[in-house]
Amino acid sequence: MAARVGLTADRVTRAAADLADEVGFDNVTVSALARSFGVKDASLYSHVKNVQDLRTRVAVLAAGEMTDRIGMAVAGRSGKDALAAFAHAYREFALQHPGRYAATWIQLDPDRVAESPGHLRSIELTYGMLRAYSLDEPDLTDAVFLLRSAFHGCTSLEATGGFGHSRDVEASWKRAVDALHVLLEHWPSAKGEDRTR
Repeated sequence: MAARVGLTADRVTRAAADLADEVGFDNVTVSALARSFGVKDASLYSHVKNVQDLRTRVAVLAAGEMTDRIGMAVAGRSGKDALAAFAHAYREFALQHPGRYAATWIQLDPDRVAESPGHLRSIELTYGMLRAYSLDEPDLTDAVFLLRSAFHGCTSLEATGGFGHSRDVEASWKRAVDALHVLLEHWPSAKGEDRTR
Protein backbone atom coordinates (compact mmCIF):
# COMPACT_ATOMS: atom_id res chain seq x y z
CA MET A 1 0.00 0.00 0.00
CA ALA A 2 2.78 2.45 0.96
CA ALA A 3 4.62 1.85 -2.28
CA ARG A 4 1.39 2.23 -4.25
CA VAL A 5 0.74 5.75 -2.96
CA GLY A 6 4.41 6.66 -3.37
CA LEU A 7 5.16 7.40 0.26
CA THR A 8 8.62 8.62 1.22
CA ALA A 9 9.90 10.18 4.44
CA ASP A 10 9.99 13.57 2.72
CA ARG A 11 6.46 13.29 1.37
CA VAL A 12 5.14 12.15 4.75
CA THR A 13 6.87 15.05 6.50
CA ARG A 14 5.52 17.65 4.07
CA ALA A 15 2.03 16.20 4.32
CA ALA A 16 2.29 16.38 8.11
CA ALA A 17 3.36 20.02 7.89
CA ASP A 18 0.39 20.81 5.64
CA LEU A 19 -1.89 18.98 8.06
CA ALA A 20 -0.44 21.01 10.94
CA ASP A 21 -1.35 24.23 9.13
CA GLU A 22 -4.90 22.94 8.64
CA VAL A 23 -5.73 21.39 12.01
CA GLY A 24 -3.02 22.63 14.38
CA PHE A 25 0.38 21.17 15.17
CA ASP A 26 -0.82 19.48 18.37
CA ASN A 27 -3.40 17.56 16.35
CA VAL A 28 -0.86 15.97 14.02
CA THR A 29 -0.75 12.23 14.70
CA VAL A 30 0.35 9.22 12.71
CA SER A 31 -3.28 8.06 12.54
CA ALA A 32 -4.55 11.41 11.25
CA LEU A 33 -1.81 11.51 8.64
CA ALA A 34 -2.48 7.92 7.57
CA ARG A 35 -6.15 8.80 7.07
CA SER A 36 -5.17 11.72 4.84
CA PHE A 37 -3.23 9.30 2.62
CA GLY A 38 -5.93 6.66 2.78
CA VAL A 39 -3.58 4.07 4.22
CA LYS A 40 -3.21 2.10 7.47
CA ASP A 41 -1.06 3.54 10.26
CA ALA A 42 1.43 0.73 9.73
CA SER A 43 2.18 2.03 6.24
CA LEU A 44 3.77 5.15 7.73
CA TYR A 45 5.97 3.43 10.28
CA SER A 46 8.53 2.50 7.65
CA HIS A 47 9.07 6.25 7.18
CA VAL A 48 8.67 7.65 10.72
CA LYS A 49 9.36 5.98 14.08
CA ASN A 50 6.48 7.47 16.04
CA VAL A 51 4.52 10.70 16.50
CA GLN A 52 7.46 12.38 18.23
CA ASP A 53 9.72 11.60 15.28
CA LEU A 54 7.03 12.88 12.90
CA ARG A 55 6.65 16.16 14.78
CA THR A 56 10.43 16.58 15.00
CA ARG A 57 10.67 16.15 11.23
CA VAL A 58 7.98 18.81 10.77
CA ALA A 59 9.89 21.14 13.11
CA VAL A 60 13.09 20.72 11.11
CA LEU A 61 11.25 21.25 7.81
CA ALA A 62 9.44 24.32 9.12
CA ALA A 63 12.62 25.85 10.52
CA GLY A 64 14.25 25.50 7.11
CA GLU A 65 11.30 27.03 5.27
CA MET A 66 10.99 29.93 7.71
CA THR A 67 14.71 30.61 7.67
CA ASP A 68 14.78 30.57 3.86
CA ARG A 69 12.03 33.18 3.78
CA ILE A 70 13.75 35.39 6.34
CA GLY A 71 17.12 34.96 4.64
CA MET A 72 15.73 36.12 1.29
CA ALA A 73 14.08 39.10 2.98
CA VAL A 74 17.19 40.38 4.76
CA ALA A 75 19.68 39.70 1.95
CA GLY A 76 21.62 42.87 1.14
CA ARG A 77 20.04 44.85 3.99
CA SER A 78 21.43 46.12 7.28
CA GLY A 79 20.38 48.09 10.31
CA LYS A 80 16.74 49.14 10.50
CA ASP A 81 16.01 47.86 6.97
CA ALA A 82 17.26 44.38 7.91
CA LEU A 83 15.34 44.41 11.20
CA ALA A 84 12.10 45.40 9.45
CA ALA A 85 12.58 42.82 6.69
CA PHE A 86 13.36 40.11 9.24
CA ALA A 87 10.32 41.03 11.35
CA HIS A 88 7.90 41.17 8.43
CA ALA A 89 9.08 37.85 6.97
CA TYR A 90 8.79 36.27 10.42
CA ARG A 91 5.24 37.58 10.89
CA GLU A 92 4.17 36.58 7.39
CA PHE A 93 5.36 33.01 7.85
CA ALA A 94 3.78 32.70 11.30
CA LEU A 95 0.39 33.91 10.07
CA GLN A 96 0.37 32.00 6.78
CA HIS A 97 1.63 28.72 8.28
CA PRO A 98 0.36 28.50 11.87
CA GLY A 99 1.02 24.77 12.23
CA ARG A 100 4.52 24.94 10.82
CA TYR A 101 5.22 28.00 12.97
CA ALA A 102 4.07 26.20 16.12
CA ALA A 103 6.44 23.36 15.20
CA THR A 104 9.42 25.72 15.23
CA TRP A 105 8.86 26.32 18.94
CA ILE A 106 9.01 22.75 20.20
CA GLN A 107 12.02 21.70 22.26
CA LEU A 108 14.28 19.46 20.22
CA ASP A 109 17.16 17.29 21.26
CA PRO A 110 20.39 19.37 20.96
CA ASP A 111 21.88 16.76 18.63
CA ARG A 112 18.88 17.09 16.32
CA VAL A 113 19.19 20.88 16.31
CA ALA A 114 22.88 20.55 15.47
CA GLU A 115 21.91 18.54 12.38
CA SER A 116 19.18 20.96 11.29
CA PRO A 117 20.39 23.55 8.74
CA GLY A 118 17.27 25.65 9.30
CA HIS A 119 17.79 25.93 13.04
CA LEU A 120 21.48 26.72 12.65
CA ARG A 121 20.87 29.32 9.93
CA SER A 122 18.14 30.93 12.05
CA ILE A 123 20.72 31.59 14.76
CA GLU A 124 23.21 32.95 12.21
CA LEU A 125 20.63 35.23 10.60
CA THR A 126 19.42 36.64 13.90
CA TYR A 127 22.87 37.37 15.26
CA GLY A 128 24.03 38.61 11.86
CA MET A 129 21.12 41.04 11.61
CA LEU A 130 22.01 42.42 15.04
CA ARG A 131 25.68 43.04 14.20
CA ALA A 132 24.77 46.47 12.83
CA TYR A 133 23.81 47.51 16.37
CA SER A 134 27.35 46.84 17.69
CA LEU A 135 26.20 44.77 20.64
CA ASP A 136 28.64 42.67 22.67
CA GLU A 137 27.84 39.71 24.88
CA PRO A 138 25.81 39.34 27.00
CA ASP A 139 23.86 42.21 25.43
CA LEU A 140 23.72 40.46 22.06
CA THR A 141 22.06 37.35 23.47
CA ASP A 142 19.70 39.49 25.56
CA ALA A 143 18.67 41.36 22.42
CA VAL A 144 17.97 38.07 20.63
CA PHE A 145 15.80 37.04 23.59
CA LEU A 146 13.86 40.32 23.38
CA LEU A 147 13.30 40.11 19.62
CA ARG A 148 12.13 36.50 19.71
CA SER A 149 9.77 37.32 22.58
CA ALA A 150 8.39 40.42 20.85
CA PHE A 151 7.91 38.80 17.45
CA HIS A 152 6.35 35.68 18.93
CA GLY A 153 4.11 37.61 21.28
CA CYS A 154 2.83 40.00 18.64
CA THR A 155 2.18 37.34 16.00
CA SER A 156 0.50 35.05 18.53
CA LEU A 157 -1.83 37.84 19.64
CA GLU A 158 -2.69 38.63 16.05
CA ALA A 159 -3.22 35.01 15.05
CA THR A 160 -5.62 34.36 17.92
CA GLY A 161 -7.47 37.66 17.63
CA GLY A 162 -6.06 38.66 21.00
CA PHE A 163 -5.12 42.19 19.96
CA GLY A 164 -8.77 43.16 20.36
CA HIS A 165 -8.50 46.87 19.57
CA SER A 166 -9.81 49.20 16.90
CA ARG A 167 -6.23 50.26 16.16
CA ASP A 168 -5.02 48.73 12.89
CA VAL A 169 -2.80 45.81 13.86
CA GLU A 170 -0.55 46.41 10.85
CA ALA A 171 0.12 49.97 12.03
CA SER A 172 0.84 48.78 15.57
CA TRP A 173 3.18 46.09 14.25
CA LYS A 174 5.19 48.63 12.25
CA ARG A 175 5.41 50.96 15.24
CA ALA A 176 6.58 48.09 17.42
CA VAL A 177 9.37 47.30 14.94
CA ASP A 178 10.32 51.00 14.86
CA ALA A 179 10.47 51.01 18.66
CA LEU A 180 12.64 47.90 18.71
CA HIS A 181 15.08 49.60 16.34
CA VAL A 182 15.32 52.65 18.63
CA LEU A 183 15.84 50.42 21.65
CA LEU A 184 18.58 48.44 19.91
CA GLU A 185 20.37 51.63 18.93
CA HIS A 186 20.30 52.80 22.55
CA TRP A 187 20.67 49.44 24.24
CA PRO A 188 21.79 49.82 27.89
CA SER A 189 25.12 48.05 28.14
CA ALA A 190 25.38 45.26 30.69
CA LYS A 191 28.92 46.51 31.32
CA GLY A 192 27.70 49.95 32.31
CA GLU A 193 29.08 51.63 29.18
CA ASP A 194 27.25 54.48 27.50
CA ARG A 195 26.11 53.18 24.09
CA THR A 196 23.94 56.16 23.14
CA ARG A 197 24.66 57.28 19.58
